[in-house]
Amino acid sequence: MTYIDDLGKHAKKAGQRLAKLGTAEKNKALLAVADALEKETAFLLAENAKDIAAAKDHGISDIMVDRLRLDETRLADIASAVRDVADLEDPIGQVVRGYTNLDGLKIIQKRVPLGVIAMIFESRPNVSVDAFSLAFKTGNSIILRGGRDAIHSNTALVKVIRQALAEEHYDPDVVQLVEDTSHAVAEELMQAVDYVDVLIPRGSARLIQTVKSKSKVPVIETGAGNVHIYVDQSADLEMAVQIVINAKTQRPSVCNAAESLVVHEKIANVFLPKLERALAEVQPVAFRADERAHEIFEQSVLAEPEDFAAEFLDYVMSVKVVDSVEEAISWINTYSTHHSESIVTKDIDAAERFQDEVDSAAVYVNASTRFTDGFVFGLGAEIGISTQKMHARGPMGLEALTSTKFYINGSGQIRE
Repeated sequence: MTYIDDLGKHAKKAGQRLAKLGTAEKNKALLAVADALEKETAFLLAENAKDIAAAKDHGISDIMVDRLRLDETRLADIASAVRDVADLEDPIGQVVRGYTNLDGLKIIQKRVPLGVIAMIFESRPNVSVDAFSLAFKTGNSIILRGGRDAIHSNTALVKVIRQALAEEHYDPDVVQLVEDTSHAVAEELMQAVDYVDVLIPRGSARLIQTVKSKSKVPVIETGAGNVHIYVDQSADLEMAVQIVINAKTQRPSVCNAAESLVVHEKIANVFLPKLERALAEVQPVAFRADERAHEIFEQSVLAEPEDFAAEFLDYVMSVKVVDSVEEAISWINTYSTHHSESIVTKDIDAAERFQDEVDSAAVYVNASTRFTDGFVFGLGAEIGISTQKMHARGPMGLEALTSTKFYINGSGQIRE
C-alpha cells in the first residue's frame, strides 16, 4: 500500500464516521479546535518562523513571504474564522425539495457530504485551517497537500487540529496532511480515485493547470486571478483612482487583487497621469502598457502580449486603452481568468451591460475587486473561489462542499 493509499483509506473510514455526527457535535469539535489554536500560539509561531527564515534564504520576494507569515493577530483571526463556521447553519440534511410524484412515490432531495476532499494549495498556511473547518462542518474528511514553503506551518497547524479532535474523542483522521511535498506524491494524490471524491487546487495558474491536466479525480478549479478594472468614459475619476489603488496595492499577493487596467480612450489622457501621481504617493506600480497608454504615462514599459494574461501577484499592472465599453468587455473576456472584474462608471446602461456580458464569477460596479471573499459575502471561511461553472462558482462556502441525494419512499409501487 502506498503512502497516499494509506491516507486515503484512513480518510474514507473517518469520513464515514463524521457523516453520522449531528450539528451540535460538529460545532463542539470546531470550538475545541479554535481554542487549541489560540492556546498553541507560541508553538505555531515558532514553526512558522522556520518557514519564513527558509523563504528569505531562498530569495522569495517580500510580498510572497507575507503570504506565509503568521502573527498573533492572524492566528487569532484564523481561530475566529473557525468559530464563525461553527456558528453557520449546517447544510447537511437540508431538504432541497420534497414532493409526491404521479406514482405516489414520496421523493425528498437532501444535502449530503461530498465524501473525501483533497486539496493541493500553495504558501498560505491559513488555508489548512479554513479548509478543515468547512470540510468538517459539512461532514467531509479532507487530505491537505500544501507547498514546501509552508511545510512547518502546515504540519504544526494540522498537528494542533488533530490533537484537539482526539482529546474531544473525534477521529483525527478526518484531517490529514501530505507531509511528502514531492511532485510524485502530489501526482499520486491526483490519481487516487478509489479514495478521493473531489480535488480542489488553490494557488497559481500554473498549479491549477497542472492539476487539471494530470488529475483523474474530479477537479473544482479555483484561484487564478487575472482581475480587471475598467474605467469607463463617464467614471468619477476620483472614485476610480481610489478603487484602483485599493484593488492593486492593498494586498497584491491575493487572487482578488487587480492585475489589469482597462481605460476608455476619452478619459485616458486625464485619468492615467492622475492615477500615476496618486500611486506614487501610496505605492509605486510598474505599468506594462499598450502603445496608447505608454505614450501617456511618465513611466511605463511597452507590454508584451503575455502581460495582458498575467497574474503578477506584485506591484505590476497591465494597462489597455479601448474605444468603447464593447471593446472593454471583449478584451476582458479574452484575457480574464473569470474570477472578478469591475467597472467604474456613472452610466447605468454601461454598468448593466458590463455585468451581464462579462463572463466572470464576480462582476462589480463602482467597487474594488478585493471584496471577492467568502467571509465578506456572508459565507464564513471559504475553501476557494471557483472560476468554473459546474457545481460551484465564486467563493465556495459550506453549501459548495455538499452534494444531494434522493430519498424515495413507496408503498409497493412497480413501474409498468
